[in-house]
Amino acid sequence: MFNYVPLFGWVYAFFKYKPGIPLSETPFAGLEYFRLLFGANSDIGNVLKNTLVMSFLNILTSPIPIVFAILLSELRGQKLKKFIQTITTVPYFISWIIVFSLVFSIFSFEGIFNTLLMQFGLIKDPINVLGNPSTAWYVQTAIVIWKSTGWSAIIYFAAIAGLDSQLFDAAKIDGAGRFRCIWHVTLPGLMPTFIVLLLLNVSNMLSNGFDQFFVFYNPMVADKLEVLDYYIYRVAFHGNDYPFATAVGMWKTLISIVLLFTVNKLAKKIRGQSII
Repeated sequence: MFNYVPLFGWVYAFFKYKPGIPLSETPFAGLEYFRLLFGANSDIGNVLKNTLVMSFLNILTSPIPIVFAILLSELRGQKLKKFIQTITTVPYFISWIIVFSLVFSIFSFEGIFNTLLMQFGLIKDPINVLGNPSTAWYVQTAIVIWKSTGWSAIIYFAAIAGLDSQLFDAAKIDGAGRFRCIWHVTLPGLMPTFIVLLLLNVSNMLSNGFDQFFVFYNPMVADKLEVLDYYIYRVAFHGNDYPFATAVGMWKTLISIVLLFTVNKLAKKIRGQSII
């Protein structure tokens, strides 16, 4: 209902729609808003760059959950293992509003991060972590890693539990230690799962989410954090340009569909079977 019913709203991209005016009385615009999207005065280039860079950083850090799952599965103590898994999974269920409040209380000018550094004499002036455009991409990526690693690792825990124990026994008989078992048995067993998730992430490159960038957006890092999802929101509800925002949303959806079927074909060549 929330994904397919709104598709009827795509019709607004072809009309000069204004709220309160019936669509039957609205002038027809044709492809005007799509031409504006790729026009010389469009700022979609910077928005697309931010979107792709953030997605690329997320894809680049996608092996972190698999490494975390392997390291945690190697722990001997079951109570410690469950405790660490619980603590690292909890951040996923925390809303982005609370995450921002937590991060702001730590990294603001009066936060504990700057306070400790200044007390130890490591810095003289506070560091503007959340308002530094040169590090904005990396700060947001680090927050995503902290928030999602524990949750993303769950599927790898399940994959590790499903590996044939006889493979480990055979490797140990051949003289393999714990590292060799991980390298020659665990990692190859997790690769099919990792490849599927990686390809799905690639097909979803234009969707970075909205909540994170909405709460962390500020004028100092606006040029770095304005991704497509937030840009559509800003154009529609701040600029009241609903037809243009709809056109951008349509373009994003169509490109995402193309990416999905492309990676599906790639998965069929690599794995011998498609992901959809």
